[in-house]
Amino acid sequence: MSLQFLISLISLSLLLSPAISGHGNTVKIWCSETPYPQPCEYFLTNNPKYIKPIKHKTDFFKLSVLLALDRALHAQTHTYKLGSMCRNELEKEAWADCLELYEYTIHRLNKTVDPTTEWSNDDAQTWLSTALTNLETCQEGFEELGIADNVYPLMSNNVSKLISNTLAMNNVPYHLPSSKKGGFPSWVKPGVRKLLQTASSPASKANVVVAQDGSGNFKTIGQAVAAAAAKGGSARFVIYVKAGVYNENVQIKVKNVMLIGDGIGKTIITGSKSVGGGTTTFQSATVAVVGDGFIAQGITIRNTAGAAQHQAVALRVGADLSVFYQCSFEAYQDTLYVHSLRQFFRECDIYGTVDFIFGNSAVVFQKCNIYARSPPNKTNTITAQGRTDPNQNTGISIHNCKVTAAPDLVPVQSTVNTYLGRPWKMYSRTVFMNTFLDSLINPAGWMPWTGNFALSTLYYGEYMNTGPGSSTAGRVKWPGYHVITSATVASQFTVGSFISGNSWLPTNNVPFTSGL
Repeated sequence: MSLQFLISLISLSLLLSPAISGHGNTVKIWCSETPYPQPCEYFLTNNPKYIKPIKHKTDFFKLSVLLALDRALHAQTHTYKLGSMCRNELEKEAWADCLELYEYTIHRLNKTVDPTTEWSNDDAQTWLSTALTNLETCQEGFEELGIADNVYPLMSNNVSKLISNTLAMNNVPYHLPSSKKGGFPSWVKPGVRKLLQTASSPASKANVVVAQDGSGNFKTIGQAVAAAAAKGGSARFVIYVKAGVYNENVQIKVKNVMLIGDGIGKTIITGSKSVGGGTTTFQSATVAVVGDGFIAQGITIRNTAGAAQHQAVALRVGADLSVFYQCSFEAYQDTLYVHSLRQFFRECDIYGTVDFIFGNSAVVFQKCNIYARSPPNKTNTITAQGRTDPNQNTGISIHNCKVTAAPDLVPVQSTVNTYLGRPWKMYSRTVFMNTFLDSLINPAGWMPWTGNFALSTLYYGEYMNTGPGSSTAGRVKWPGYHVITSATVASQFTVGSFISGNSWLPTNNVPFTSGL
C-alpha cells in the first residue's frame, strides 16, 4: 500500500464525518449541478461514510474526487477477479491492459486529493482527463478484440461518470484555486532540459550507455531502463543509445528518464506487434512511456508489422510533461499514440496511413514533418483525436509543421484520398495552424467517422495554413468545423496556453515557440 494511498484514505476519513440532518437534500442540490447527478446522488446518500456537510464548491469537489477514487478501487478489485474468466490469450491481453490502466487511474486520482502534492487547476484537469481516458482505453481493448460483451467490467461506467462530474466541477466556473503558481514541478530540475542542446557528446552526459557491440554498459535498452528504475526516478537518468538497430519492445515506467540517440535513422528501435498479430493497440507499441518527465532526442522508433496488420503502434505516450525532439516515428495505421497527459513534439518526423496520430493527450507538434504513406485502402487520415468529455483539456495541435506525401505515396497520390483527420470520439478536437499542407490533402479536408457521429460536438480548426492543400473553400460544412480567423482563438492552442509550456519548457533548453 503506497504512502499516497494512505494519505488519501486519511483525507477521506477526515472529510467524511457522521450523518447530519438534511444531508440528502444538500447532496441532491450539489449533484444536480453535475453532468451525471444520478450516480453522484446515489453513492453519496447510500453510504454512511460519505455523509458530511457541504458548504463550498471546493468541499464538494474534494468529496467527488474521493468518491471517484473509492469506486475506482472497487472496480479495480472486481477487475482482478475477472482474470479467472478469461478464456484465451486475447482476453488475458485485454484484461492485463485494464489492470494496468486502473492502476494509472487510481494514481492520478490520488494525486488530485493528496494534500502533500502541489498542483494547479490545469494539473488537476489534466490528471482527471487522463483518469477518464484510461477507463476508455480499458474498454477499447476488449472491443477491438471483439470480446467486450464477454469480459469488460460494466460497473466502470459509473466510475467514468463520477470522473466526468469532477471534470465539470474543476472547469469554469468552478475553477478551484491553484496550489502551485507555475515554474518547474518539484520533480524537474531546471538544468536537466539543457541536455537537449548540449554541444558535448551525449556519452559525457549519460548515466549509462547502450551499445550492441559491447562498448557500453548494456547491450539492450531494456536493461538500461531497468537500471533507471533501480534508481527510483527522483533525479534525471540519461540513457545514451549508440547507433544501431535495437529489435526490442521497451516500456518506460520510471520518471525522469532521458533517451538520447545518435540521430534519426542511426539509432533505431523496432518492433512488430499489432492487433492483426493478436495484441491490443495499447500493447502493440514498440516503445511505451508512462514515466512523467520523459525526454527523447535523436531516435527513430518503428513498428514494422505492416499495413495489413491494422493497428500497430510505434510509440505510445502517457507521460506528463514529456518531450520528443528530433525523433522519427514510422509505421502505418496508428503510428503515434499520444495517449494522455501533456506532451510536446519538436522537429520530429511522423509517417503513417490511417489515424496515424491519435489519442487523448494535450499535445502540440511544432516544426514537425508529417508524411502520409501509401495506404492499402486508398484512404489516409492523419489524426484521430479521442476526447470523450467536453471538459477534458485535451486535443491535438499541429503548429508550424509540414504535411506532405511520403516517397511511396508520391507516384499514386492522385488515387489516394488524404484527410487531416476524423472524429474517433464524440468531442474530438484537432487544429492545424500556420502549417504547410501539400496537394495530397482532399479539398474536403476532414472525413466523417460514420454517418453524422460527432459532427456537431467535435472541434476541428484551421488557422493561417499555407500550401496547395490549405484552401478552405471546399471544406466540410459540419457544425463543429471552424475556419479560425481570430489570433485570440488560435492562441488557445499554442504551447504557452494549451500545454502550459512556459512553466516546463524554459526558453534556454528545448527550442519552442510559446505563441503563434
